[in-house]
Amino acid sequence: MLNFVIRRLLGMIPILFIITIIAFLFVHLTPGDPIRIMYGAEIDQETYEQMREREGFNDPLVVQYGRYMYNMAIQGDFGQSYRTRSDVSEEVLRRFGYTFILTILSMFWAILIGVTVGIISATKRNSILDRLGMISTITALSIPEFWFGLMMMQIFAVQFGWFPTSGSGTWLHLILPSLTLGFGVAATIVRFTRSSVLEVLREDYVRTARAKGQKESVVIWSHVLRNALIPVVTMAGLQFGFLIGGAVVVEQVFAWPGLGSYLIDGILTRDYPVIQALILLFSFQFLLINLLVDISYGFLNPQIRYE
Repeated sequence: MLNFVIRRLLGMIPILFIITIIAFLFVHLTPGDPIRIMYGAEIDQETYEQMREREGFNDPLVVQYGRYMYNMAIQGDFGQSYRTRSDVSEEVLRRFGYTFILTILSMFWAILIGVTVGIISATKRNSILDRLGMISTITALSIPEFWFGLMMMQIFAVQFGWFPTSGSGTWLHLILPSLTLGFGVAATIVRFTRSSVLEVLREDYVRTARAKGQKESVVIWSHVLRNALIPVVTMAGLQFGFLIGGAVVVEQVFAWPGLGSYLIDGILTRDYPVIQALILLFSFQFLLINLLVDISYGFLNPQIRYE
């Protein structure tokens, strides 16, 4: 196990290196001048040239990338925001907690709803419950997150007044954005859970357990789920990685002060250090979550060995 984890962690290094190159070229070759965006068209040419020289924009891209990699890899410095002049690393750390809490709660709703509805649909195949579950799944996958978030806000915050409309501060601020973010993921988990449970239900050992007179609940929880959850865990892990980087729209709708809203502000102002830091962070999180998912297989199925 330890050797497997070490090999996977070392394998992340070249992947992250390639991502830094792609992210650097992406932000620097995207149309838009951060100096003009920050200071507007009224800035005079002399000041404009001074600002470009100060930020190092006049250097060749290779020199700029080398400086960026040296500061990041050697000094652990992601630079300063062009817009706020604040340290990007400190701002990312401050906002990371907000996004992480939102993602964890969203994943909780997604797994709770997705696995429950998926099991019911599989065990009650072709029943009215199964058909309702599948219709709800297709509907959830078809609804845009921003529209669903606005509807949740309109109904539960504006009309009923049960939850705050936006912002942060209390646990009530988390409910609507987490449900909005987890709704679409729950639909995906429902489909995977149903399909996986139906496949396992056809296995011989399930028929043997039933023939021995075991209760249906024991068969499902002790024999079926242990094997059916492996593909579900894979999908849940992938979706968790997407949620961390994909909370951009939901955070904007609910004015949640996380990494998603920070990324949007960085893109709108061409704040290169912010964009590059967040792309690298989201990529690292995705790779790390995939590693944790692979490790979890051994706990779900003891027959799995890591070579």
